[in-house]
Amino acid sequence: MKSNLTITFFSNFLLHHQTPFCEAMVKLLGNNFKFVATERIPEERLAMGYSDLSKSVDYCVNSYESEESYKTAMELGENSDVVIMGDAPDEFITERLRQNKLTFRYSERYFKEGRWRILDPRVFIYRYKHDIKNRKKNLYMLCASAYTAPDCRFIGCYNNKAFKWGYFPPVKKYEDVGKLISSKRRASILWAGRFLDWKHPEAPLYVAKRLKDEGYDFSLDIIGSGELEQKIRQDIAKNGLETCVKILGTMSPEKVRENMEQSEIFLFTSDKNEGWGAVLNESMNSGCAVVASRAIGSVPYLIKDGEDGLIYKDGNLKDLYQKVKFLLDNKEVRENLGVSAYQTLTETWNADVAAERFIKLIESIKEGKDTPFKNGPCSKD
Repeated sequence: MKSNLTITFFSNFLLHHQTPFCEAMVKLLGNNFKFVATERIPEERLAMGYSDLSKSVDYCVNSYESEESYKTAMELGENSDVVIMGDAPDEFITERLRQNKLTFRYSERYFKEGRWRILDPRVFIYRYKHDIKNRKKNLYMLCASAYTAPDCRFIGCYNNKAFKWGYFPPVKKYEDVGKLISSKRRASILWAGRFLDWKHPEAPLYVAKRLKDEGYDFSLDIIGSGELEQKIRQDIAKNGLETCVKILGTMSPEKVRENMEQSEIFLFTSDKNEGWGAVLNESMNSGCAVVASRAIGSVPYLIKDGEDGLIYKDGNLKDLYQKVKFLLDNKEVRENLGVSAYQTLTETWNADVAAERFIKLIESIKEGKDTPFKNGPCSKD
């Protein structure tokens, strides 16, 4: 489905989570699609194994590199038929909004710390300038969290103008997903993330201790590092979990995927501070039976509870444990969840589907029609 639209996507920097969507747009638009990176990728990200992709693709404009690049970015912001505005300064779309041209914001939830934050004058002023004063403009929201639209409605913005969206990391297609799932290590559990309080790396240890106490034969691999690492190591030793729990350290996204492909169960334990959580896309695509916290932005979009994953109540470790135990006790269920999770990613929640739907959504808006999609990317939220 080719199109003559010119579309520009602004964000802070280009990561592997965004390149599949960008490449899908290039297939549809050719040189009419551009990605504008407004910052250098932080050293912290590079140290975690991420690559600076913005200099290796033809469709990227790095506005920070030179005066000429900045000028090009400003022109794209003003003159493109459609702009997607991620985490980037509004100066690139000030004139565009004044002219009331079709624009989409792309955002995770607004109030991770709670909606009471709107009472902070600085927060209110930012939200006013960013959203409230533009609420009658030709401005829409691509929700990179199931909690974005409710936050927007709370401040009276994007009513009937918010669409399900997200992050679209690379999706692999396997010749035989059943074979992939049957080849996974038996009773293998995986957790991956930075060791931060809001990612709750202590949660898988709670599960591991209870499973060990009840005599289960299993393995738990933990990928990552961070400020809580010493405490996690101490807890492993304190509870005698060395024989069943291993910390594998930080590794590249490709290595993380390899571990997902070998693991039967994936635990995603973050709280509401996890805006989206692309490891959910990746673990589902890898055929894992996922047990995930409802508070994570991607979970209500990607998981149909009991069909392609299991959702537990945020912070309820007993609920988390019971669901993991249920999966270990029911081989057929965990395998069926893994197959369904894989299908969710390969059939609906991927960059190619999102790009084609986005073009159709734009056409519908220009024609004064509602979105044609009832679920998945570009459906109403």
